[in-house]
Amino acid sequence: MQRLESSAPGFAKAFASIVADRRDSGADVAQDVARIIANVKAHGDEALADYTSRFDDHRLETDADWRIAPEECARAHAALEPALRAALHLAADRIAAYHRAQLPEDRDYRDADGVRLGARWRAVDAAGLYVPGGRAAYPSSLLMNAIPARVAGVSRLVVATPTPKGAINPLVLAAAHVAQVDEIWRVGGAQAIAALAHGTQRIAAVDVVTGPGNAWVAEAKRQLYGTVGIDMVAGPSEILVIADGANDPAHIAADLLSQAEHDPLAQAILITDSTALADAVEAAVMAQLRGLASAQVAQRSWEDHGVIITIASLAEAAELANALAAEHVELAIADPEPFLDTIRHAGSVFMGRHTPEAVGDYIAGPNHVLPTGRRARFASGLSVLDFMKRTSFIELDAPALAAIGPAAIALAEAEGLPAHARSVAIRLPQGEHR
Repeated sequence: MQRLESSAPGFAKAFASIVADRRDSGADVAQDVARIIANVKAHGDEALADYTSRFDDHRLETDADWRIAPEECARAHAALEPALRAALHLAADRIAAYHRAQLPEDRDYRDADGVRLGARWRAVDAAGLYVPGGRAAYPSSLLMNAIPARVAGVSRLVVATPTPKGAINPLVLAAAHVAQVDEIWRVGGAQAIAALAHGTQRIAAVDVVTGPGNAWVAEAKRQLYGTVGIDMVAGPSEILVIADGANDPAHIAADLLSQAEHDPLAQAILITDSTALADAVEAAVMAQLRGLASAQVAQRSWEDHGVIITIASLAEAAELANALAAEHVELAIADPEPFLDTIRHAGSVFMGRHTPEAVGDYIAGPNHVLPTGRRARFASGLSVLDFMKRTSFIELDAPALAAIGPAAIALAEAEGLPAHARSVAIRLPQGEHR
C-alpha cells in the first residue's frame, strides 16, 4: 500500500504513475481470447462443451446440462428465506423505477422550412447478459443488467453464467425469476461471449452483450464489439474515498475493503486532509482484514494497489479525483454538494457520511455496472440506452424541398458528387435543375 503526501517532492510523478496504472489484461490474454472466439465461431456447441469441461469441470451433454429451466428458477425463488426474497424484490423494484425514468422520448416536429424531422427509439431484439460464477456469484449483477433491458423493451433476455462442477447459486436463479429472464445457459468465460455474439447450434445470437467478468470476458467483449453491441470494456473495480477528519476511520476502512475484496487487481484509494484519519484508516484496514472471510483477495488488492493520499486542503481533492476518473467516488465530507459540482469524471458519486458505495451495488437504484480504468472520462454506467437504438426520420413536401434543396445541390457539387446533386435537382421545378 502506498502512502503519498501532495506536498512532498516527487508527488506529481508518483501520482501520475497511479493514474497510468490500468491493471487491464495483457497481450497474452488477447491472444488466448482471439483463439477461443475463432474456435467457437467455427465449431459452435462442440467448442463450448470442450471449454466448459476443461475450465468449469462441467459436462454439457443433456439439455439440463446446457440450460437451466424457468421452473428451476421459480423453485429457487420460492425457497428463499422471506427476508432475503423481500430484499431481492425491493432491489428489483428500485432498479426498475430508476431506469424507467431514463427512457428517452421520441421526437416528431416540423421546422421553419416545413421539413418534418424526428427520431424513434426502439429496443434491440435480444440481449445477452453475462453473470460471473467463479470467485463469487452475483445476483445483483443479474438484476442490474436484466432489468434495464426489460425496461427498454428487449423481448429476449439470455443469461450466460458458468456453473463450476454444475453448481449455481440459488439466489442467482431467484434473481433470474424476478427479472423474467428467458434463457440461462451454463457457459462462461470468453467462450460464452463468443457464443452470444456469433450464435451456436443451440444458442441463438444476440444483438447486445452486457455484464461484468474477468479479464478474458472483458477482452472478448472488446474483440467482438461491432459483431454485437457491448456496454463497456470493464476492468478491475475501483473506489476513491474523499474524506475529512471527522469520519469514523472504521467506516472508511470498510468502504475501501468493500471494493478490494472483489479482485486482487481492484484498487482502493483514500484522499484526506487529515493525517490522523489517514493513520487511523490504515490501522483499521489491517484490523478488519483479520476478521474478513475474503481477506486473502482483499489484502492482496490493498497491498498491491491500495493508496492513501494526504493533502493540505480538501480543495486539492477534485483535481486528483478528475485525473483518476474512478468507477466509484465517495464524498465522505461535511458538505458534499459543492464537491459534486467539481467532480467531472466518475462512474457514480456517493454523497455524505451515510452513503457507502455498497448501497449502490445492491439497493439504491442507479446501475452498478460502471466504467473503470479512467473510462469515466468518456463513458457512463449501464442504462436503458445500452439496449436501445435511435432511428431518425425526415419528410419533405415540395415547398420544403424547394426551400433547402438548392443548398444540398451546391454542397454535393462542391464535393464532386453529381449524382447526389441530380437526385435533389430532378425533383425541383424545371428552372432549378442543374
